[in-house]
Amino acid sequence: METMTEEEAFALDEYYTKNPPKVDPSKARIRIPMVRIDNITAEYLAEKARTSHEKPEEILSSLVREKLAVSI
Repeated sequence: METMTEEEAFALDEYYTKNPPKVDPSKARIRIPMVRIDNITAEYLAEKARTSHEKPEEILSSLVREKLAVSI
């Protein structure tokens, strides 16, 4: 693999700083809505994710499904 010189790296950095790529969010493969959560919830999710080896979004999905199952 070729390596770039420091001069080339600076030139590339300057180019993309002045000309950032245009991104169309509607063409994104995954759309994840952002949700604000409190510190207690964040700590719970982090600890649960660490111990269960699940992603926080998997834990939240599972909790929502449980609530829905109880309410039906």
